[in-house]
Amino acid sequence: MYQATRPSRSAFVRVRTLDYHVRLWGEDADAQAPPLVLLHGWMDVAASYQFVVDALAQDFFRARTIIAPDWRGFGLSKPPAPCDHYLFVDYLADLDFLLDHFAGDRPVDLVGHSMGGNVAMHYAGARPGRIRRLIDLEGFGMPATDPRTAPAHYATWMDEVKLLHQGKMALQSYDGPEGVAQRLSKTNPRLSSDKAGWLARHWAQPGEDGRWRILGDPAHKVVGAYRSRVEEVLALYAAISAPTLVVEASDNGLHKWSGDTYTLEEFHARLRHVRDCRRMVVPDAGHMLHHDQPEAVARLIEQFVL
Repeated sequence: MYQATRPSRSAFVRVRTLDYHVRLWGEDADAQAPPLVLLHGWMDVAASYQFVVDALAQDFFRARTIIAPDWRGFGLSKPPAPCDHYLFVDYLADLDFLLDHFAGDRPVDLVGHSMGGNVAMHYAGARPGRIRRLIDLEGFGMPATDPRTAPAHYATWMDEVKLLHQGKMALQSYDGPEGVAQRLSKTNPRLSSDKAGWLARHWAQPGEDGRWRILGDPAHKVVGAYRSRVEEVLALYAAISAPTLVVEASDNGLHKWSGDTYTLEEFHARLRHVRDCRRMVVPDAGHMLHHDQPEAVARLIEQFVL
């Protein structure tokens, strides 16, 4: 099994009404260096960044405090109670509270993957003064929506909330961590077995019945109540003042979930609204590029935030 060379330490921080679990690295970091904040994606956990942290150069690692929260309802951050759906804007407010606690008035270097990348881009537009450097890993945003589909969308949302309450949206359980590791490897064939085995023990936990369950609230599966408005996204992108790096995988994840509803070309057109933006592609990587090529991702982070 993979052995972390730089194990994290855990902290729980009161954020709004929740006790947020946060993984921390760099106990003896330079107090003057901007904190590096890592935001995970949907149905993922903060520990997912361990491979990138282990790949960072020693001088860079020793200089930085590294902060990676488990989003509400993921990992060891419990969901609000009661909870039957999640709102994207809550992640923005949660991040604001977390930065108050860990960074105070200091701007941070912010990295987000997938959903975490979308949060990072929106937050950097809403709070531009708090971000020194911004890195978006495969956070493409959402397709444009047609107002005429609103009736069907809200009907779907109500139907899915009902299904959740009927217990029909439960996450799959597994006999043990080996089953979880197999699921991770099946989802991402590039993930090595040693890393899958390590991740499985952070991605899931056994319940009282001995079955291993993903550390994700099933309510996350309910379709978003509010739909993305491209005009608002573009306004947020235009308000970003930090130098921004957008990183895509060579086998990027956009086409797999969006089909023909949203293309890479559309995303690139949106990026033209970010005043200081550059793009990079990580070869031989899929959507989970921080698992597939952690060394390459670590080098990009180091070079961009220095």
